[in-house]
Formats: sequence, C-alpha cells, structure tokens
Amino acid sequence: MELIPSWAPNVHPMIVHFPIVLVMLAAAADLVQLLRPSVRALSRTSSWLYSLGALAAGAAFLSGRLAANTVFVPGMAHSLVENHEHWALVSTIGLVLVAAVRIAGGRRMRIAEGRGVRVLLVALGIGVAIMIQQTAERGARLVYEQGVGVIPGPVPTAPESPAVLSLDQASP
Repeated sequence: MELIPSWAPNVHPMIVHFPIVLVMLAAAADLVQLLRPSVRALSRTSSWLYSLGALAAGAAFLSGRLAANTVFVPGMAHSLVENHEHWALVSTIGLVLVAAVRIAGGRRMRIAEGRGVRVLLVALGIGVAIMIQQTAERGARLVYEQGVGVIPGPVPTAPESPAVLSLDQASP
C-alpha cells in the first residue's frame, strides 16, 4: 500500500482540507455556544477542534514546504507561492495560539460563564478562520489559475543542452 497514490505529486492536497474543516467547525461551535450558553459541551468541543486544527495546520504547512520542491511552479506563480506560504505560517501560528489560549483558559477559568470571554474567544476563532480561508484561497489560485501541482514532478525551466556522446558510447 502506497502512502501517496501514483496520481498525486505529494500529500499536501490530501492534508490541507483538514485544518479548513476543523477550524470552520470550531468557529461554528463557538457561535452556537455563544447564542446558546446552556450547551456547555460546545466550549470543550471547539477547544478540541481548534487543537486538532492546529496539528493539521502544522502538518499542512510542513507538507506544503516539501511540496514546493516537487511540483512545477510557473515563473509568474513564484510570488503567489511565497504569499501562500506566508499566510500558511501566520495562520498556523494564529491557530496554535488560539488553541493554547482555549486549553489554558479552559483549565484556569470557567469559559462558559463569562459572556465577555466567550465573545473574545468567538472573535479569535473567527479571526483565525478568516486567516485559514485566505490561505486556502491563495492555494486554490495556485492550482486553478497558475496550474501549480498539475504537472507531476519538477520541470526544468530552461531547455537542456543536447547530450554529447563520446566515441566509446556511440554505436557502430
């Protein structure tokens, strides 16, 4: 069993959707919990979702760094690759911080009881969800507008010089 299917240039496209979904679900759980404070389990659920999202974002970031060396990147797309990488790093750091605040805050205070704290946590969650969305949008532009990752394997940017055969390699 292969980890990477033959049709996939790398694992990055298979990983990137996890942080997107986890963060959107966490933000939605936070919003529902803000509107329905009696559902206390949602606070813990969203903390778990943000934590899992942070791990998934770290994996997506690292796989993206590795993927950049395995796919053809057209000349016009290099700046967009750097921009996508920057957003991915900032999003991952933001998500790790939100997850850490949720875990540390959940252990030290009762998050579900203070409406101001819940509003702050929802705002942080929406902020990190927007950062993840911006990262995903730039990644989608790389694939669908620039064709990055569509051609498997690195493609040389300049044509190779014709091979010169030595006399002992030439067939008679």
